[in-house]
Amino acid sequence: MQRLGTGIGWRPEIADAVERMPGIDWVETVAENVCPGHLPESLARLRRRGVTVIPHGVSLGLGGADRPDADRLTALAERASALGSPLVTEHIAFVRAGGPLTASPRLEAGHLLPVPRTRDALDVLCENIRIAQDALPVPLAVENIAALISWPGEEMSEGQFLYELADRTGVRLLIDVANLHTNHVNRGEDPAKALAELPLEAIAYVHVAGGFERDGVWHDSHAHPVPRPVLDILTDLASRVSPPGVLLERDENFPEPAELERELGSIRGALEKGDAERRTSAEGATEGAALAEGASEAATLMEGAFEQAVPAEARAGAGTDPARQRLALAQAALLSALVAGTPVPEGFDRVRLGVQARALAGKRADVVAKVAPELPVILGQGYRRGFLAYAHGHPMTDGYRRDALDFAGYLLTEGRLEDERVRAELREWWLERSGPRPRSRRPGVRLARATRRVLLRR
Repeated sequence: MQRLGTGIGWRPEIADAVERMPGIDWVETVAENVCPGHLPESLARLRRRGVTVIPHGVSLGLGGADRPDADRLTALAERASALGSPLVTEHIAFVRAGGPLTASPRLEAGHLLPVPRTRDALDVLCENIRIAQDALPVPLAVENIAALISWPGEEMSEGQFLYELADRTGVRLLIDVANLHTNHVNRGEDPAKALAELPLEAIAYVHVAGGFERDGVWHDSHAHPVPRPVLDILTDLASRVSPPGVLLERDENFPEPAELERELGSIRGALEKGDAERRTSAEGATEGAALAEGASEAATLMEGAFEQAVPAEARAGAGTDPARQRLALAQAALLSALVAGTPVPEGFDRVRLGVQARALAGKRADVVAKVAPELPVILGQGYRRGFLAYAHGHPMTDGYRRDALDFAGYLLTEGRLEDERVRAELREWWLERSGPRPRSRRPGVRLARATRRVLLRR
């Protein structure tokens, strides 16, 4: 297993600070935000300096009932190649549901949702990961996610689920200690128990991030400082094994560079404390040394053993279709309740589902504002209120860019805008982006615009 060291999530907003930050051995970037043929100059400079860059995917939906989309896999593979990455990462989550398996409309969550820890879900996830592994040019690592809700009837703990997943597929694990803390607060799960059950030799690297608690619910915001309980979980992990790499995630509300450097210092301190605990324990020192020296070999053996033990037809997914059907129906029912207002499936906590539904709508509003920054400018303070009203009855079906256009179209066709100036500006924005190519490049558009401007002044 490659030793990565200490890293930070690369984001355009802090690109300059990351380049100047001392002690950064590697960075991670959101895969979907990178164009292989047009890498941001900051990432290109980091690469030329020898800094490792790892693409972190968010849209594959490996935990969904459908097999991974070939185009998405190709795009992820292209990013890994363009960045010269030693591995790529994704999430143990589902992000969409519905479609042919359920004969229902396709729905998009716009965020990562937990898979049930059941045999059906594990079988489907294992096959999906093997499909992804075969399509990618470098090893794959998958991340445990934070969750606000629990599935009824789960058959395994998080640690047991991850252990069997790694054992059956040879996939590496990206362990997010902040997500372990989130699941402790929201679902009553013991982080120490999860760490004790993990296949530590399969860990590729570790995520650390901040969040906040509101009304007894922990929100994994990636917009707040890393709290002490998360650092304590990191220390616990480091007392068991020396992780190959640790990375600080920050996605919003970026502090001054000095504050980010202090957080990195706290992370290093938590690792050093755990390492000292491991070394001072005779049993821990022996086990830790064996794990550290054999991590790469063990991971390779896991992959090879699975290849030999499982027949080719099983690896191809024979027999998973009934499990996919059952999982598809369950995930579609849950997602529909969250984004389309249909009845809550039996066994779920209605109050907690309400919290999750509001979180998804808020996430949609935030991302649409980033994808289409003109909308908050045009609509002013009414943007968020208007979008949340729209989201309540209009599920996302085809990504955030389509969502932005549909929202604008909704405001225009439903007569929701009283200010004629705002309406005209929004209509112009919508027309510019709704066709196969920008209207500004079509013959006659400039003349038509000029004519409209004259008419509007009268």
